[in-house]
Amino acid sequence: MNTLKRLSNSTLVLLLCLGLGAFAGVFAGPVGALAYLAGQIYLAIVNMAAVPLLVFAMFFGLRQLLSLPRPGLRIGAMFALAVALVAACAAAGTLAGVAVAPGQSLSNGAHAQLGQLVLQSATDAGDMRMTLFGHGRPAASPGALVLSDVVPDNFFRVLADGHALGILTGTILFGMAFAALSSEQTSVLNGVFEGIYRALETIIEHANLLLPVLVFGTAAHVVGQTERATLSAMGGFLLCFVLLALVLCGVALAAITASARAPFGRVVACLKAPMLIGLTSGSATATIPHTIEAMSTRLGFSRGVAELVVPFGVVFVRAGAALYFALAAVFVANLYDCPLGVGDMVLIGAASVVAAFISAGQSGVAGVGYAGFVLSMLRLPVEAAVVLLVAIDLICEGPRNLLSLLSVCTVVALVSAGLPADRLAQLDLQALQEPRPVLRFSFTRGQLALTAGCVLMAASLIVIMGIGVGAK
Repeated sequence: MNTLKRLSNSTLVLLLCLGLGAFAGVFAGPVGALAYLAGQIYLAIVNMAAVPLLVFAMFFGLRQLLSLPRPGLRIGAMFALAVALVAACAAAGTLAGVAVAPGQSLSNGAHAQLGQLVLQSATDAGDMRMTLFGHGRPAASPGALVLSDVVPDNFFRVLADGHALGILTGTILFGMAFAALSSEQTSVLNGVFEGIYRALETIIEHANLLLPVLVFGTAAHVVGQTERATLSAMGGFLLCFVLLALVLCGVALAAITASARAPFGRVVACLKAPMLIGLTSGSATATIPHTIEAMSTRLGFSRGVAELVVPFGVVFVRAGAALYFALAAVFVANLYDCPLGVGDMVLIGAASVVAAFISAGQSGVAGVGYAGFVLSMLRLPVEAAVVLLVAIDLICEGPRNLLSLLSVCTVVALVSAGLPADRLAQLDLQALQEPRPVLRFSFTRGQLALTAGCVLMAASLIVIMGIGVGAK
């Protein structure tokens, strides 16, 4: 088990699986398809455990945060920092897109390839299917925010449907009411919740052992399903997005390092496991237990703040999505030769922030659909642009999740300022549990000579007494 855990957290092993998966996607399609299926099973297990884990982690975090000094100020600071970080990433994506201008100088062959991809998608979706007796409510279109998903009338329904916004609303209300009760009234239920919480953490920890298989299968799927001409035509956008996301991740790590007052290498080493999981798993919620452990136990930030901010942040602090939406809007505008003024740039930044928040709880292709909200503000063709973005979404999902994860960690680090460090408390507890010497003996030379003389005298007396007893 320990060997599998080390392999799943090894950067070299994951890179090797990435290369082997790309090779399998070209020369061994069935093997890649089987590994991709195993990866989807992994994601299903993680999502199954992550939704209730999100509830219990927020429950304990809210309970602990309300017992800290000035909880209202810290919760307000948490919201302000979340909005500020998402807005900063949207602004960075807009400015970088205007400066680098991806999609502006594409060749005729690249334009023809992208046009063919859009036409092929329209042809495949040409047949309309109707269901006379549908089950459940109709699905909302991307960009539409359903009120019942935010303030649910049935908490068990949003749990079953996996609507993160409604889950967070119910959890916050229940957690605040539970925290108002006395410890005697909640002792039994608190112990039950703690046991469930740790069990869910164990499920996700064991499921993450399949991470190399997921990386192998995803690489094989991307290489096998995506045409090289499409990757070449979208190469400018991909390169700009990945590099900008890595730069912003470095800025976030620098901010965490300054708050932790620890070496940069140690901070990276402590956050290595959640960063690898966020980069390769495609699931933002799979990183929750590892991130809480790294930010509290290893880096010393408040566990109460981490247990509240991390589950809340993986749903709401979608800094990577804001960067992606802004850069995608600039790319599509350049693709259709639509000049952007200062007002358009401000509009793209603001619309990207709004789209990032209203897409909370969505991931993958479902989250990409919210890019249409930003494009519609510029009156650009939404359907054609979304088709192009969906074609490369699996490649962009890892950097997008990584930037969002480190933004959440930055919020934890800044909100925890002034609170006692959990790492120091744990080290002190370990020091108390270590055995200590009860007595320490130290002698001078004179004292050693006197002690030796006394010992010799006592030994001589014992020998003489023995001789006397034997003579009688």
